Amino acid sequence: MKPTRDDAEKLFLKHNESDSLYRHALAVEAVMRHFAKAFGEDEEKWGIIGFIHDLDWEKWPEEHCVQTAKILEDEGWPEDWIRSVVSHGWGLVSEVKPEQRMEQVLYAIDELTGLITATALMRPSKSLLDLEARSVKKKWRDKGFSAGVNREVIDKGAAMLGLERTELIEQTILGMRNVADELSLGA
Repeated sequence: MKPTRDDAEKLFLKHNESDSLYRHALAVEAVMRHFAKAFGEDEEKWGIIGFIHDLDWEKWPEEHCVQTAKILEDEGWPEDWIRSVVSHGWGLVSEVKPEQRMEQVLYAIDELTGLITATALMRPSKSLLDLEARSVKKKWRDKGFSAGVNREVIDKGAAMLGLERTELIEQTILGMRNVADELSLGA
């Protein structure tokens, strides 16, 4: 079975009701597609994996990634897709290390999309369209701001990809801008 975006959305909505989690899924999907395009990879596959990565978060946060793997296996998803999804929890809830570039991007940008969203919401415009990396970097230094965002994971992911933190932030913002309206962070 090769899952489609429609398959992913139906499965996600079957297990989640939270609007904020849905918007997070959209943000991660958009950034994954952005990076896939930049790297000349399969945008659809990368996007779907980004969209579905937190499938189990709402119902089973204490079993994050474990339940997702079970659900995706039961649905007949390809083993490498499941591995990629589970790898985003490496060192936190999973022992599956992100090794493929797609896995490393997901690992690096998952937490970062949350920090970028929070930063955009603090701005007068409440928009991604005028958000710059320097604003995110300023909020990065404030450990009390979005304290739940694991900055160490973002830096590890950037290192895996051979990217500077600023470049990762810039590219993640660009990817999120593609769905700014859907995230309620547009003009």
